[in-house]
Amino acid sequence: MSSTTTKSKVTPNLTAKDLNGNTFKAPDYTIGDIIKCIPKECFERPLLKSLSFVARDIACLFAFGYLAQTFIPQIPSKELRFAAWTTYTIVQSFPMVGLWILAHECGHQAFSQYGWINDFVGWILHSYCGNPYFSWKFSHKKHHQHTGHIDKDMVFIPPRANEWKMFRGIKKFSECAADTPLYTIGVLLVQQIVGFQTYLLIDATGQPHPELMDKWYGRLWTSHFNPMAPIFDKGDGKFILISDLGLGIVGYAVYQWIQHFGWFHCFVHWFIPYMLVNHWIVFLTYLQHTDVTLPHYEDSEWNFARGAAATIDREFGFVGWFFFHDIIETHVCHHYVSRIPFYNARKATKAIKELVGDNYAYSDENMFVTLWKSLRSCEFVEGDNGILMYRNHNGYGIPPRDD
Repeated sequence: MSSTTTKSKVTPNLTAKDLNGNTFKAPDYTIGDIIKCIPKECFERPLLKSLSFVARDIACLFAFGYLAQTFIPQIPSKELRFAAWTTYTIVQSFPMVGLWILAHECGHQAFSQYGWINDFVGWILHSYCGNPYFSWKFSHKKHHQHTGHIDKDMVFIPPRANEWKMFRGIKKFSECAADTPLYTIGVLLVQQIVGFQTYLLIDATGQPHPELMDKWYGRLWTSHFNPMAPIFDKGDGKFILISDLGLGIVGYAVYQWIQHFGWFHCFVHWFIPYMLVNHWIVFLTYLQHTDVTLPHYEDSEWNFARGAAATIDREFGFVGWFFFHDIIETHVCHHYVSRIPFYNARKATKAIKELVGDNYAYSDENMFVTLWKSLRSCEFVEGDNGILMYRNHNGYGIPPRDD
């Protein structure tokens, strides 16, 4: 970890009020305390075990595809065929998300102890899922290094209250009427349909780069496909090009797929599942880092342990633990120690919970309900002691300061 991530000189016993009016106490333990409490066997990463999950997810892809292609065309009713194909694309996206998450494990070196195997497997799997492997790996690493840091985190960074007011063109919250649910629906649709693509293309929801805003290419320069983008470090460029090459190969394969089997075959077996993968990734990522109880920190009160604790575990049932490889249910552990493979994360989570107590964030509320609530409630953050908590102008919870 860098010197930034190990900074420990923060104010002890620091508190703030969350949106619900409950007292939030910033963690005072260290990342060293966390690592010591986790059983050593949780850090083991047997290659064959990890590869077995890749094989299982690929087998599910082929099995679901075979069943769909064999039986759905035999349905006589157009309406029922449409419903069946729709259901199939949703189900087919589940193991595809699984492969995406296994590639994500590769990027964290949680897949095995062999770095080159991790990168090779991750590059293949992420490329198939339409994701630039190395580009994502590098920017995602910075997200982990600075989770919850209002000025250095890499994704889903909430605006401060004054930034939100500036965007709305107002001086006081009292001048702005509450948004209608219709507006929230519009935000929801944009976020869930094209949110991940816009993040990759222009680093949407990432840190601003004022030095680029007066340029004609502006945000486009921060693209995950640009080897010279400011979100990457010097020397990363060649790996970004390898990521782009992987996507180019997949793009050509998709073109040949359409040429040989027709657009509909590619549409239902790959393109719609690919779009749904992006939906699920945005859905999961947003709700792992956005909740009325979660803080963000200014630099003076941030350290790695506090940032890692600014995440939340949720429940997504069978799909979550079987297809999505527990990425929802054990995300807090993943942020504390990202090299622990997912199949050891529940055991590690149990040990972490015993140490951190009330600083472990968890919710078993239906995630679709939470998504709606979070979009309405978590609009911006404010605070005056280094902890920034969510507030909104829609009348939910503690009102923001109108100054």
